[in-house]
Amino acid sequence: MRHILSVLIENEAGALSRVTGLFSARGYNIDSLTVQTTEDTTMSRMTIVTHGSEDVIEQITKQLNKLVEVVKVIDLNEADHIERELMLIKVRATGKERDEMKRMADIFRGRIIDVTEKAYTVELTGTGEKLDAFIKALDPAVILETVRTGASGIGRGERILKV
Repeated sequence: MRHILSVLIENEAGALSRVTGLFSARGYNIDSLTVQTTEDTTMSRMTIVTHGSEDVIEQITKQLNKLVEVVKVIDLNEADHIERELMLIKVRATGKERDEMKRMADIFRGRIIDVTEKAYTVELTGTGEKLDAFIKALDPAVILETVRTGASGIGRGERILKV
């Protein structure tokens, strides 16, 4: 099962390496990883997407909590949460393709953020499924390049990750 772990970690050199090392040393895969400082610049928030049974996720959480730099770990899947992913996709857009690409971006609530004579760059945010659907809706021949961030997530309502 897919899980999104949200990890509050001290913003120190080598902390990211120790967390990813924990995963690789135990044979766990990281599907996506996002990291950025929080409103408190001494802390960073990591969003780790991984797959595993409840027992595996519990083991990962216990191991993460043993790391000195880790302040707090929550599994966002344990309660209601919101997740989003960002994708930048460069598509060929010449002639009549330009109108079609504009229409597709509008349908998926994307924004065209760069325009050249031969290409558009479209920015989309949403669930991974939405971004996958956009890609599937396009002719593979028009896709020039794709960049995705991986999931970022936050608990709904009063559920927060703070010290």
